[in-house]
Amino acid sequence: MSPTDDDIQTLPQTLKTALNQPTEDSLQGLCDAHAGADLSDALEALPEDQMLDFFRRLDVSCTADVYAHLEPDHQTRVLHALDEDHASQLMSALSYDDAASVLEGLQDDHAESLLETLPDDDQEALETLLGYPEESAGRLMTPEYATVQPDWSVGEAMDHLREHHELAETVNTIFVTTPEGELLGWVRLKELLLSRPTTSVRERMHTDVVSIAAEEDREEAAHRIGHYDLDVLPVVDDNGHLLGIITVDDVMDVLRAETTEDFHRMAAVGDMVLSLRDASMSLLYRKRIGWLLILVAVNIFAGIAIGYYEAAIEAVVALVFFLPMVIASGGNAGAQAATLVVRSLAVNDIQLRDWWRLGGKEVLVATALGVTLAAAIWVSGNWLGTVEVANAIALGMFFVIIFGSLFGLFLPFALTRVGFDPAVASAPLITSVIDIVGILIYFGVAVAMLGL
Repeated sequence: MSPTDDDIQTLPQTLKTALNQPTEDSLQGLCDAHAGADLSDALEALPEDQMLDFFRRLDVSCTADVYAHLEPDHQTRVLHALDEDHASQLMSALSYDDAASVLEGLQDDHAESLLETLPDDDQEALETLLGYPEESAGRLMTPEYATVQPDWSVGEAMDHLREHHELAETVNTIFVTTPEGELLGWVRLKELLLSRPTTSVRERMHTDVVSIAAEEDREEAAHRIGHYDLDVLPVVDDNGHLLGIITVDDVMDVLRAETTEDFHRMAAVGDMVLSLRDASMSLLYRKRIGWLLILVAVNIFAGIAIGYYEAAIEAVVALVFFLPMVIASGGNAGAQAATLVVRSLAVNDIQLRDWWRLGGKEVLVATALGVTLAAAIWVSGNWLGTVEVANAIALGMFFVIIFGSLFGLFLPFALTRVGFDPAVASAPLITSVIDIVGILIYFGVAVAMLGL
């Protein structure tokens, strides 16, 4: 019987009780009854010494799946706490892609010493994976897969899969290769099961193969799996030889990491490898203070811009009353446009070449937004001041909205064009720039229309 939601909610306390018992029976029972992901979440909610005790007391056949789902910082702490032999056994029990991810997060000397304790085959496989560029498809793939050859009969293919199923991470989709390893096509296990044993694999093989080069970005791997609705993506070398596979669960981890990174950057927070729950106050301070100091410096120019129009402010005090409303509206419009573009670029919904088409559309949308907000602020301006002041404030609002929307739209495109992550077009950065330019636009329109 599968565990209920209540069981999962109370799992940390249940684990804590089991860890306080002298035998491992209760712990082993929990390991058998719960998914590794649920156990890892529960362990992370316990004190560190109890989490480490869990891995020390149980065999790696149980703990490996739990360990694979821990946050990277917890994985590192567990490895440091285990003795060399136990740590080596744990690493050997992981899939190659999970093991490579763990080694990637260790200090170089620790990773190297741990690699040396592993069997030769594991060492060679992991060194190959770690030899690919960071955040590449090659670093993400696993070399654990089974293939069949086109000239085999279905019976021969099934015998081969039965013999090698433990070496493959998944056999739902099986790739067809030449004896030299060149990728030719794919076939589903279901199709083999429903075929006569004497049928050749070539008759059931699909040749519309979607693959990715090992050096390509892992985000592109995630895009292809989503776009083509794949459960597994083959990774090939320059000559089309199969090197490994990337599965859906690998891609889910990528999407989670990339989305979190984009959110952090758009909020002007530095990249964080820890979860918010585990991050210390000093780390949170260091990650946030840098951009805030930069934005303070940027906003000094906003103060200079206001000071430049001191005489206009003294002449028409009402202009200051509406300034925060106008500038905030421009910043919000820019942040909205930037968020839409950054997300669309991240999921490949749009390309760089789409900038002109989106620009034309944004001009029309920004115009409609500007007219609506200008009409709204005109009513307030006419009530608190004169018609002339209301007209100036409304026109200033209109132009600020136009500028803010177009700046927010084009900045992510410009950053992508020069090779920067478009998520750097963070809301604080956009609003700070729009603050400065918006002040100049607002007071410039007011001075011109009111003859100040």
